Amino acid sequence: MTNSGLRAMLSPMPDIATLEPRWRALVDRADGGFFLGWTWLGAWLEATGARPDLLSVTDGSGDVALALVGRGSRPTRLGPVPALFLNEAGDAEADRAFVEYNGLLIASDAPAETTGGAMTALRAQMGWRALRLAGVAPDAPILATPGFHRRVLLDSSPVYLVDLAAVRTDGDYLNLLSGNTRSQIRRSFREHGDHKPMVKRATDMATADLWLGEMRRLNTGRHADNAWDRPVFRAFARALVSHGMADGAVSLLRIALGDGVIGYLLNFIHGDRAMNYQSAFAEPSGSKSKPGLMSHAAAVDFHAAAGLAIYTFLAGKDRYKQSLSTGQERLEWWWLERFSLRLEAEHWLRKLLKRPIAEALVPQTDA
Repeated sequence: MTNSGLRAMLSPMPDIATLEPRWRALVDRADGGFFLGWTWLGAWLEATGARPDLLSVTDGSGDVALALVGRGSRPTRLGPVPALFLNEAGDAEADRAFVEYNGLLIASDAPAETTGGAMTALRAQMGWRALRLAGVAPDAPILATPGFHRRVLLDSSPVYLVDLAAVRTDGDYLNLLSGNTRSQIRRSFREHGDHKPMVKRATDMATADLWLGEMRRLNTGRHADNAWDRPVFRAFARALVSHGMADGAVSLLRIALGDGVIGYLLNFIHGDRAMNYQSAFAEPSGSKSKPGLMSHAAAVDFHAAAGLAIYTFLAGKDRYKQSLSTGQERLEWWWLERFSLRLEAEHWLRKLLKRPIAEALVPQTDA
């Protein structure tokens, strides 16, 4: 597709060594957030072996927009439908990573028609009937592009966050929380001897490997569908730390009280924002012990002291995230559909039976 000097196309992804400098060059001209940066995508491609297609929009001087587009299927009650997946593989195992703040990586000075041109190039592809957009902002330009028969909102999830500037102004993060949450955390610290939490960041891969091993051990048996049981996910977590440790984009933290470790947090740092991606906590030592709440409280103080503006728990409706937050954003999961007899029949059947679309979309964890 050529429009006002732009050329948009979907092509096989080049090898990772060729794609990396091209992607990094565009990252330097854009602010797509952590999940559209090479630390996330490079680790994901390396660990999962996923090889989606490359969606590119170029002008006379080079790339103005890039995205990865996987091919798979959308499940329906009447059988699967061919589908495309934005910055996902279209494979359940590879997509356990759960991309958030998703979209096109677009140069800050890209023409206004860039998103429309990219979507036109996708619509020109034959065979697929639905496009999955996972973890996009409600006002994402890609949602407003015309040419789709139906837009189906699958889920809308809060992204609970903490205003770290308010923490610094008040001087005590717990004062910003509800009386009940504040009381639980303070009782828990007392039960652990009122030690000051010590937060340490892994600075080498030998340490990181030990801590990631502990995260796997502590998570074993705690969730019905535990990502840490999967070799691909463990390889991805390690690749994230390996890719992002040197420049601080990924921060693996250990939180200790006295002589005992109470938790580990795998966080992302982008701009003035810290994002908690994975966690693992020690077993409670008693009825009032809350290792998860104490670990996050320590991490909030740690990142506030570092001068960051936001600490976010990423998408999820877990009660502990809400309890620890001072605000929230939202992310959404969508299917954008082209006309399909099967999708049309499924739509009306679902309305008739008053059944929701059955998909697990947002990762849920326990504190």
